[in-house]
Amino acid sequence: MNDDQPPENGETMFDKLIDRKGSGSAKWDGAPVIFGEADILPMWVADMDFEVAKPITEAIIERAKHPIYGYETESDSLKQAVVDRLQAKFNWRVEKQWLVFSTGVVHALHMIIMAFTKPGDGVIVQPPVYYPFFSAIGHNGCSVIENQLVIRNGAYAMDFEGLNNAFRPDFSGLRPEPSRARMLLLCSPHNPVGRVWRKEELAEAAGIVIDNNAFIISDEIHGELLFGSHQHIPTATLGEEVARHTITCFAPSKTFNLAGLNASVMIIPNPKLRNVFRERTAGFLANPCPFGMAAMEAAFRHGDPWLKDLLDYLQGNLQFLKEFIAARIPAIQVMPIEGTYLVWLDCRGMGMDDRQLRAFMRKKAKVGLDDGFIFGSGGSGFQRINIACPRSRLEEGLLRIEAAVAEDQG
Repeated sequence: MNDDQPPENGETMFDKLIDRKGSGSAKWDGAPVIFGEADILPMWVADMDFEVAKPITEAIIERAKHPIYGYETESDSLKQAVVDRLQAKFNWRVEKQWLVFSTGVVHALHMIIMAFTKPGDGVIVQPPVYYPFFSAIGHNGCSVIENQLVIRNGAYAMDFEGLNNAFRPDFSGLRPEPSRARMLLLCSPHNPVGRVWRKEELAEAAGIVIDNNAFIISDEIHGELLFGSHQHIPTATLGEEVARHTITCFAPSKTFNLAGLNASVMIIPNPKLRNVFRERTAGFLANPCPFGMAAMEAAFRHGDPWLKDLLDYLQGNLQFLKEFIAARIPAIQVMPIEGTYLVWLDCRGMGMDDRQLRAFMRKKAKVGLDDGFIFGSGGSGFQRINIACPRSRLEEGLLRIEAAVAEDQG
């Protein structure tokens, strides 16, 4: 199919190739600068090359018909849509007063860390992990405390002993230094390794944090992008004590491809934390724009038929990727994935260091993937690929990598 050609018989809307060049897309228009190649195929940043659900577009158009675009406040209808969504999807009973809206999850992370830390405090992350976590911590004058994930039986797991130790005094110097850890920045489901944490894993991590009088920021933006029978469990649903120590970040942006509309919501059950957060972020925290809020409500109320079809299509893409790589690029291993549309590729079998691997993917294969090392410790030798694109485009990217491997092997 040519770009913007409608799907043929037997194909779905997700097979449609849409030309995003010239649309201001960071993924496409920014790729030649970011990757240094004019003919790069971008398969990196977490947005999808699919058109959004029609009810979302219709809601934006309807809002645009009102000729005044002044300062916006979240409506009671939008709050109810969020409450209903969390109840329907996760059996999580949330009160409207717990909701605090923002212009995006990354922005929210910056604001939360700013509100509840002081320079020199430590924030625990579990790398390899979503790389904006590091800047959210550093830009607030805090130190990153890495509790690296471990691989057990071929799958990633949390290191609970390491998490416990992150709160322990440091005895490496002349005198013990108390831990500066104040919070755990949790990625659930985990980007980039694709784990959907089980209830017992979340409970053990939460118990360690609470025992050390710290709290959890739980980034749950990928919570509706699940494969197979995997179920996302919001951290704050583990009990009242965990809820009091947790701030959850949630949004429709990944699930419904709305990242450019800058609309997210925090769920803060603890009134003391909520009041402190509002006081300390006054003047910094902004509401989403009118179109972002209209899109959020429409997605949560009317997006499920589209989402069901999306998940089916992504499952097909994942299977295609696994079969292609196993049969034709055996030097690369696809790590097990339970959620998100971001697949973690183990490229250590290619025998390259990170610099060589980056050059290979960008200059030889001409595919724009995310380098594993930018996700922190444990990322060296890996690449992250975004499979939320038409299957023909996914195939093109894999064919490019296959051809480059064959050429490299002579």
